[in-house]
Amino acid sequence: MATINPAPAASAQLPSEFKTEFHPRSGRQTLFQPFDQFGISPEAQDAPIVDKEPWCPFRSRGDFEFSEIAIEAALNKSQINALLSLITRISEGHAQITLKNEADLSKAWDNAAAELTPFSKHEVAVTYKKNEQVYEVHARPIWDWALDLLDNPLLAPHFVWDACRVYKHNGTQFERFFNEPWTGDRWWDIQSSLPDIDGAVPFCFILYADKTKLSSFGTVKGYPVVVRCANLPTHIRNGEAFGGGRVVGWLPIVPEDAGEEGKLGYTTLKRVVWHESFKKLLEHAAQYSKTGYSHKCHDDILRWLFPVILILSADYEEQCMMSLIRGRGGKCPCPVCLVPLEELHDLSKTYALRSIGEAMEALHVYKRSRAQGEELLKALGLRPVENIFWIMWYSDPHDALSFDRLHSLHGGLWKHLLAELKKILASLGREAEAAFEKLIDDFPRWRNLNHFKSAINITFSDGNKYQDLSKQTLYACLNLLTPRTSPEGHQLLRVISTYLQLDSLIGLDVHTEGTLAAIEAELLIFDTELKAYVACAESSDIEKLKLDWNFPKTHLWKHIVRDIRRKGAARNYSTRPNEKLHGPLKDTYHHRTNGKDVAGQILRVDHHKFALMLLREHVDAVDEYNRLQALGNDLPDEDVAVAFNGHVKLGAPTQNPLSILDLENRSAVDRSFQAFRRKFTEFINTSLPTYGHQLTNWITFPADYQIHEHRYLKVNYESMVDWKQATDHLRCNPQFHGLPRFDHALIQLTADETIFVRLILLFRCSISNLGSFEFALVQPYTARINGSRRMDRFFKLTRVKALPRASSIFVPLSSFIRGAVLVPDADHQDEHLVVDHLDSDMFLRMRARVR
Repeated sequence: MATINPAPAASAQLPSEFKTEFHPRSGRQTLFQPFDQFGISPEAQDAPIVDKEPWCPFRSRGDFEFSEIAIEAALNKSQINALLSLITRISEGHAQITLKNEADLSKAWDNAAAELTPFSKHEVAVTYKKNEQVYEVHARPIWDWALDLLDNPLLAPHFVWDACRVYKHNGTQFERFFNEPWTGDRWWDIQSSLPDIDGAVPFCFILYADKTKLSSFGTVKGYPVVVRCANLPTHIRNGEAFGGGRVVGWLPIVPEDAGEEGKLGYTTLKRVVWHESFKKLLEHAAQYSKTGYSHKCHDDILRWLFPVILILSADYEEQCMMSLIRGRGGKCPCPVCLVPLEELHDLSKTYALRSIGEAMEALHVYKRSRAQGEELLKALGLRPVENIFWIMWYSDPHDALSFDRLHSLHGGLWKHLLAELKKILASLGREAEAAFEKLIDDFPRWRNLNHFKSAINITFSDGNKYQDLSKQTLYACLNLLTPRTSPEGHQLLRVISTYLQLDSLIGLDVHTEGTLAAIEAELLIFDTELKAYVACAESSDIEKLKLDWNFPKTHLWKHIVRDIRRKGAARNYSTRPNEKLHGPLKDTYHHRTNGKDVAGQILRVDHHKFALMLLREHVDAVDEYNRLQALGNDLPDEDVAVAFNGHVKLGAPTQNPLSILDLENRSAVDRSFQAFRRKFTEFINTSLPTYGHQLTNWITFPADYQIHEHRYLKVNYESMVDWKQATDHLRCNPQFHGLPRFDHALIQLTADETIFVRLILLFRCSISNLGSFEFALVQPYTARINGSRRMDRFFKLTRVKALPRASSIFVPLSSFIRGAVLVPDADHQDEHLVVDHLDSDMFLRMRARVR
């Protein structure tokens, strides 16, 4: 038996240092940092305490905490009164609650909300067919919202003002990478174009808008606008606390009119109403984008802040509204470039980018000569409407519009690929469909990965489910859609394979020149494979296969590399965190409104929640401050910042210990437990010396020697994507939610070799005079595979083969790198395919393994 090398839990080889080049106007010197200091702001670690009673204007902390519960639980008036009456009667003085009824609480909510900029209702008048039509818009101007953020002392240390270019050393040279918005070229270019005055920096907004159905049947709709601050780090900006996204507007929806729908004038009316309404949100921001706004920042530096729309986050329909293009029916349906409609499918071609100047000139011609202008606007695919974003200096709506994975890929292009797959499976008959459904149902379970019992006859409104299904479909179809059984299906799988490669690459939270080059190369592969599929479909007998792929979502990811270079990683402009805000708005509609004037009622509750969120952050900050003050110099270990150093933790212990004899008796049904005592004895005696334990005698274990079994393992590891801690949760349980669950993992077998294994047993044990140890019995996937599979080359698969169960080995838990998902290849006994697209870290590890 081979000696197990006690290498520590493996992870990405961390760069020795980082380099940060700041924008020349910042006046800051280039910064070189070791890994454990990179990205850490000293100011952010010491947030100030503003008030010893941060729950004001509530009369007591008890009042504030009750109000939090009431608003989150959406209690109505009678429920609030009944609950307060009960609390008043049974109160024992542990918390002073002075509220008496719902009116008292509602007044307290209003007082708290008064600390922040409220919503206001405006009327927008638009003329249509010589009749003036009035629409209501609710708005909290984005600059007023920005001032609320700037006034928050807990957020102040986290603001980033200066553009920078960041690099990490790859062992040979510094390689630039892109993650946060300020690491992109657009921020750098904007800062370069601002007035040449000391402290001139951009205050960068991310804006999102989309209609949402409030009522169950979709008869009542809302049109929220969400804002985020790009100057705050991702974990704050995309989080759910005070510095995260907030609803700042509620746009009017022009009603559907069967007699007018589709007419140019009515379509134009909708655009005019949208842009005139949005203008209410840009008040003050537009003015200060020209003059700047003087603000003394947390670091005592006086800066001139220039509001900028850096990113517009939206689905394609909303992008058409924001950019005022004519959409799918226009001659140039892309909001970013001038690709002709008939060339949307061809990713090998590049077209000129849109510009504000070009759009302004076309609209100027239209105002002078409607016929001539309309011809020019049609050629550009534009509507004859003035874009409201033009009033914001240093902001270009076409440059701000960004690729969105949720709608373009998971809820877009993938849905088209899945529809093709269903047609092909149907053509093969019910047996093929049933086999596919079984393989989908048998796909290994994994935390945060949706499991599907069926995929053919169900649809989703959740793009996250489509994303998870895309990761599983390829593996379920590999042996069903072969070149012999279905040439069309096999070619479609090649398209799906390159789609998955692109989705995983685009989804990385940190990009280097290498990953960007990989995206560009893979886009050309996708282009080739899609054209081959169309050719295959044209000659196929299968009915209604898609031949026309000239629609925007085939084309939009043509611009993703440019987006990343200019605005950082794709998560910066994802609609996912914004669409999460739709849920609370719908809940408020159902539980806190009377069905009339719902916008005002919903926004009032949302504003109350916003105010309470701010108070909660201050209350938590005071609690933490008081806790640390009480500890004094006796800080526990968890309060001491240390560099991450991969760890594992056992959990879910079984009730009773097991003897070696008990375990060897399992060999009657599972050969992995054969000769358990002999193998364990050899393992201990050969491996412990490599841990530094000096053994004077050969250690032996009696048949009644006991071990303590565990059925859960938590594995922390350093992500290869962003070098931060990530966590996997592994199960080794014969009955986990009614099913056996024995997960796979990647471990460090020797200093130079990593292998995949399947968990058989997790346990801890004590050895006299040496202490307690934690081990796992695992089945290695190291068997030799005879020859290479064409399938693996076509689909970029990682294939491994399990040794017989009797060849199980012991390994220390410290050798675990991370968890893994392996799918059995039904056509080749004991062979498994690694699910490379499980997450970004696994994707990069498998790419590195191939290289």
